[in-house]
Amino acid sequence: MRRNLAVAVLTLALAATSLPIAQARTASCAGLVGVTIPARLIGLPSSGGEVTAAQLIPPAGPLGEYCRVEAAIHPVDPAAPDIQFRLGLPTRWNHKAMMFGGGGYNGTIPDIAGNVPFGPADQPGPLARGYATFAGDSGHQAAPDFQPTRSLDGSFGRNDEALRNFAGDALKKTRDAAGFVIAQHYSGARPVHSYFAGGSTGGREALAVAQRWPTDFDGVISAYPAWNAASLDLFFGYQAQVMSQPGAFPGPAKQSLLHRAVLNACDGADGLRDGVVSNEAGCEFDPRVLRCPDGADHGEFCLSDKQIQAVTAISEPLRWNYRIASGERGYPGFPFLSGATMSTALLGLGRQAPANPMPKTSGYGVQFWDQWVRHFITRDPAHNPLAIDPRRPGPWRQRISELSALQDINNPDLRPFARAGGKLILVHGTADELVSHRSTVDYFTRVQRTMGEHNVRGFARFYLVPGANHANVTLAFAAGWDSLTALENWVEGHRPPRHPVVSDKNPAAAGRTRPLCESPSWPRYRGGDPNAARSFECARPDR
Repeated sequence: MRRNLAVAVLTLALAATSLPIAQARTASCAGLVGVTIPARLIGLPSSGGEVTAAQLIPPAGPLGEYCRVEAAIHPVDPAAPDIQFRLGLPTRWNHKAMMFGGGGYNGTIPDIAGNVPFGPADQPGPLARGYATFAGDSGHQAAPDFQPTRSLDGSFGRNDEALRNFAGDALKKTRDAAGFVIAQHYSGARPVHSYFAGGSTGGREALAVAQRWPTDFDGVISAYPAWNAASLDLFFGYQAQVMSQPGAFPGPAKQSLLHRAVLNACDGADGLRDGVVSNEAGCEFDPRVLRCPDGADHGEFCLSDKQIQAVTAISEPLRWNYRIASGERGYPGFPFLSGATMSTALLGLGRQAPANPMPKTSGYGVQFWDQWVRHFITRDPAHNPLAIDPRRPGPWRQRISELSALQDINNPDLRPFARAGGKLILVHGTADELVSHRSTVDYFTRVQRTMGEHNVRGFARFYLVPGANHANVTLAFAAGWDSLTALENWVEGHRPPRHPVVSDKNPAAAGRTRPLCESPSWPRYRGGDPNAARSFECARPDR
């Protein structure tokens, strides 16, 4: 294979120069400023790019000395924004590269000195390990004053090239441009192994590189991936419709009430009461047990009939009865009645019902829909997001279909990636309130049907983490796992993950660990130290 041949050639070249891998000869950091990135070396149309800044950063903590590089890739359309990207080029390079994915609508450059999603608390990140790291803004910069988070600025969507870059094109452009800069800095040497890691939108991007450019990366970590992004947007729109009805929105106190009731009903079903619903699929909580007398809203200690109907609606699958270009027909709903909390201030339902204009204290998902309607579908910043019903979009159906073809990264045929030697690790928390783990289960099942379970096990693993929510924002179980070392061992040592263990990074968790179970298994307590993974076994759903 071409990748293996390239590795062999580079290994021989390094041996011939008698240079230790950690001390590869490098060009000056400051000398990179002004370096031109030729358009012909970038695999998708652009106007080339250049390095705009470079600074040598001294050692600090676990990070060794590295060259911090700022660069830009210019668009074909002069009205489109640049793709801005950043690299960390360590002085002691391990001859590997790591690209990080973004989040939300992107618009900022991820931390190149950070760790992979759900990374461990006690292990250094890729840059500290000697990786050349890089990441980009996906082709636009979010407005600095866009709050509470810049990842909710979708205004770039009114430009076609910026939209295509966000949907995936910027990944290829950034990877190719970064590879050129890496070679310029390290005197022509290119990475022996390249990896990609991302969560949420970054998880979608991880699957995009495996599907669209199967020889570009040797290994991919995809965490809580929003792979069917347009379909998720349609669900967010449905959520906005449901929760905007008079009396339907449960406030923060009622959201907490519901979560406590679900835990009380389902927490102990795995053999241990520890604040985590381990067997999410086996939890079937009926919210009607919280019904207020006569179904009216009588305060914070019960749910009205309208609130019960709303909560049930967004906990169940949504189907739409029209065709869209990506082929998706629905979205599976969220585990609000089986372990996820609604009461995360931003990521859950928020503190205010959806409305027009959309409140900044409403949930992240409905704000995401608001931006999608204004800038992607209608391209009218003044359009009312509640005026489009995702189930019956009327004149906007064709535009939604076009967007689905761009944004739903749903090809289940990963044979080209597998044939190239690529390895995939998928991981998702079962208490995710922003990207449903049920959706990732759906995608992985499609891959298994397409390729056969035995063939899939040759290159992919999918793990579920009970109690972990989106990006470890809440404190039920803050997942920490050294997936990067597991991926390295698989790619470079041909040793697939075996009995992995995930840690709870919460300070108050007393170092508790759990077996990291492959979907659809879940950790069942069998006796012993409740904080130790060895006291659990991975049980199948039918056990």
